[in-house]
Amino acid sequence: MSLNNNSNALALKLQARDATREPTWVRYSLIGIALIFFLSCLILPLILVFAEAFKQGLAVYINALTDADTLSAVKLTLLTAAIAVPINVIFGVAAAWSVAKFQFRGKAILTTIIDMPFSVSPVIAGLMIVLIFGSQGWIGGWLMDHDIKILYAVPAIVLATIFITVPFVARELIPLMEAQGTEEEEAAIVLGASGWQTFWRVTLPNIKWGLIYGVILCNARAMGEFGAVSVVSGHIRGETNTLPLHVEILYNEYTFSAAFAVSSLLAFLAIITLILKTWLEIRQEQANSQPIKE
Repeated sequence: MSLNNNSNALALKLQARDATREPTWVRYSLIGIALIFFLSCLILPLILVFAEAFKQGLAVYINALTDADTLSAVKLTLLTAAIAVPINVIFGVAAAWSVAKFQFRGKAILTTIIDMPFSVSPVIAGLMIVLIFGSQGWIGGWLMDHDIKILYAVPAIVLATIFITVPFVARELIPLMEAQGTEEEEAAIVLGASGWQTFWRVTLPNIKWGLIYGVILCNARAMGEFGAVSVVSGHIRGETNTLPLHVEILYNEYTFSAAFAVSSLLAFLAIITLILKTWLEIRQEQANSQPIKE
C-alpha cells in the first residue's frame, strides 16, 4: 500500500513538472525572439552611434566634444542633474518613509501624485511650466515686473527635470520599506533613540542599496531628459541647451559626425548606468541572502 502511494505521489510530481515545463522548441523560440529584439533594438543602434561618431576620425570626434557649445551643454546638463537629483532624493526618502511607515488620510493621493510624471507626457509637463511662468502665465507678469527670469533659463530646465524624475527614488524605496516593516524603528524608539537617530542608524542602512539604485536611475533620466526641457529651454545655443538638445541641433544642421559624437556621451552614460544597475542588483541579492545575525 505504501509503495502504491509513493508511486502515485511521484507520478503527480512528474505531471506537475511536465505541466509547468514548456516544450524545447517553445523555449528556444522565445529565447531567439528575445535575442533578436535585443540585438536589433539595443545593441545595433548602440554600435551605430559609436561607428558614426568615429567615422571621420578621432580628431573630428575630439573637436566635436571640445567645442564651446558642447562644453556649455555638458556643464548645464551636469548642473541640472546636480540640483534635481539631491532634491528628488530628499523628497523620495521623505515620501517613501511617510507611505511605508505611517497610516494617514490622503495616503493614496500622495502615491498617485508620485506616479503622475510616469503618466504625463514630458512635453505636457513642459507646457504646464510655460502656463505657470510664461509671459501670459499665472505668475509670468509678476516675474517680468520684478525682472525674475524663470522660463527659457536654467530655473525652468531644473524645474522640468525635477518634475520628470520625481518618482524614481520614491518608487524604489516604497516597496522596500513596506517589506521591511516598522519593527526595527519601533524597537529603536522604545530603547530611547530619537527620530533622527532611528533614521540614520536603522532606516538608512536598511535602504542604502535601494536608495543608491534609485539615485542612479534618477541621474540617468535627469541627464537624458529631452521633451520637457525642450519646451522650456528656448534652445538658446551655448546657454540653455542640454546634451540631448545640443544633439538635436547638430543633427538638424547636418553635422552628423558631431551629433553622433555628442550622442556617444549619452550612450556612455547609459552603459555606465546599466553596469551600476547590474552591480547593485547583485549586491542587493547578496545582502538579502546573508543570514541574520542574532
